[in-house]
Amino acid sequence: MNDKEFDKYLKERYYNQIEWYDTKAIWNQKAYKILQWGVIILSAITPVLVAIGSNLFERYLAVIISFLVAAGTTILKTFKYQENWINYRTTCETLRKEIYYFNAGIHEYENCDEPRKLFTKRVEELISRENTFWLAERKLEESKKIKK
Repeated sequence: MNDKEFDKYLKERYYNQIEWYDTKAIWNQKAYKILQWGVIILSAITPVLVAIGSNLFERYLAVIISFLVAAGTTILKTFKYQENWINYRTTCETLRKEIYYFNAGIHEYENCDEPRKLFTKRVEELISRENTFWLAERKLEESKKIKK
């Protein structure tokens, strides 16, 4: 792999993947924290409303809040925002670390005859590993649904 091909790979694949994983990690972190805090706060409010609720409006409000807590909890479990956040962040940071190993010529790059090929191979393996993990998670979810 020559300089031009390697630079193209870095620009069109490597840095784009880092940006994608970083963006997805940030989005999933925000979604998780917003929903989790919403569930916590609404869960704390519900028993108070039930205890002090004396009129019909307050009782209906408690029911609506209970529904929102159940929906928020289900959304958190179904869409796995926390798991995705951690997985995407881990992949992103592992990809970022790889360029430093490459540039410093350490770990697997030390005494390597073709460091660009090794770099490309390792980056693609990291991306593939994350994709394989994602697919395995989805298949596991489907098999659980079928057993029910």
